[in-house]
Amino acid sequence: MNRWLPLCACGALIAGSYAGQGASDPPAAATADGQHDFDFNLGTWRTHIERLQHPLAGSKVWVAMDGTVVVRKVWGGKAQIEEVEADGAGEHFESLTLFLYNPQAHQWSINFASSREGTLAQPAIGEFRAGRGEFVDQESYKGRAVLLRVVWSDVKEGSHRFEQAFSEDGGRTWETNFIATLTRVPDDTSTSAASLAEGPAGQHDFDWQIGDWAIHMQRLQHPFTGSTSWTELDGTVVVRRLWNGRANLAEISTGGPSGKLEFLSLRLFNPQSHQWSLNFASSDSGTLSTPMVGEFRNGRGEFYDQEPFKGRTIWVRFVFGDIASSSNRDEQAFSDDGGRSWEVNWINTSSRKRG
Repeated sequence: MNRWLPLCACGALIAGSYAGQGASDPPAAATADGQHDFDFNLGTWRTHIERLQHPLAGSKVWVAMDGTVVVRKVWGGKAQIEEVEADGAGEHFESLTLFLYNPQAHQWSINFASSREGTLAQPAIGEFRAGRGEFVDQESYKGRAVLLRVVWSDVKEGSHRFEQAFSEDGGRTWETNFIATLTRVPDDTSTSAASLAEGPAGQHDFDWQIGDWAIHMQRLQHPFTGSTSWTELDGTVVVRRLWNGRANLAEISTGGPSGKLEFLSLRLFNPQSHQWSLNFASSDSGTLSTPMVGEFRNGRGEFYDQEPFKGRTIWVRFVFGDIASSSNRDEQAFSDDGGRSWEVNWINTSSRKRG
């Protein structure tokens, strides 16, 4: 279930794809694998929502909404994507949540976004214990730092409960401000929580990529070393439309001499700035990277961010170009001189799969 309160590659094949290489520290003690803890959440649900109108203000006024929740599996269950659409109190609400499982920490990160802003909030991180999932993060609410807690409980075959609460005193006390009860819809025939509509300029800039693709990757093995040694991988890309094109999810699976890569890119459209953010995660880490932000102009999409790379801060650029109905090319480049020069280190060529 997605929270309501606003808290003031194929895309993003970023520096973390290099920096994350290497051995990981083993867990201190054996921990139960929680990869399937959210399996109950898959499918289509009817939801009734009660929202506290003015949190942390002594308010007792609640408003009600009713709607639909659609949850789909990603990476065979190591991730999920959830879309919510609800109406009530004279308002229409759309949101999504990306659930990512970290196989090293045995924890989940819960990444929320509302369609009004088109950006991801700080992830809430936690796990399930004794059938109850609790996830916490720190957020800014009306200029103040608060703790935010989300909880899944009362999990049954055809129903469950979701709650959000705030704490101003470091978790000693909590005020619940959002309650959702969900009931499963037996036949999942929905493909999206939202109906098709035109929307603001830029909303449909990624429509060309929806569908299934074969991809060939070329990856520079050692950026910023003068290396000309490249490794190659081949695989598939599946891109699904979310929010009627205001978001989409690309799942990429490839393999080659250097091994297997499995990652995703969640792209979110910001209707206020008319820009997109590209949010990347690999299945090895189960966490999202720094978003790359940019837009399409004259059929070319450029997206940028700053990232750490081997102890230095660099610029990362990702470009979509040569876009045709059945093929496209994209590439990633690094700059360590403030964007005056760029070294391309990742090139992808894709062709649409038929049938």
